[in-house]
Amino acid sequence: MPQQYAQPGDQTRERHEDAPASLERAQAETHTDALDAVLDDIAGTLETNAQDYVNSFVQQGGE
Repeated sequence: MPQQYAQPGDQTRERHEDAPASLERAQAETHTDALDAVLDDIAGTLETNAQDYVNSFVQQGGE
């Protein structure tokens, strides 16, 4: 019958497995908040001067 021995690093690995998941979750929330801020800024710009924004992309004469 084979005997199983506990590895010394197994316990510490189990305790730290939750840390990367919570760190990833916090980073995702930070990125989402930053993206929302950029989209809100774009929406605000389009509300105030949408015609100027669109005209900036229109090709002029020899461009």
